[in-house]
Amino acid sequence: MVVADLNRLEQAARVSMSGFQDADLPRAPRSSHLSLRLGAIALLAAVALTAAWQLF
Repeated sequence: MVVADLNRLEQAARVSMSGFQDADLPRAPRSSHLSLRLGAIALLAAVALTAAWQLF
């Protein structure tokens, strides 16, 4: 995977999650949202490190 692929993957994830919030569902607490964001960043960092490891 190259950086462009990672960027497209991240953008696709953002687009797919943008329609996920429903008016009927209660909003999640801010801390939960933050932990999900940090988890996503950690996952993307792991994928990027794996890709870099494969290149070298």
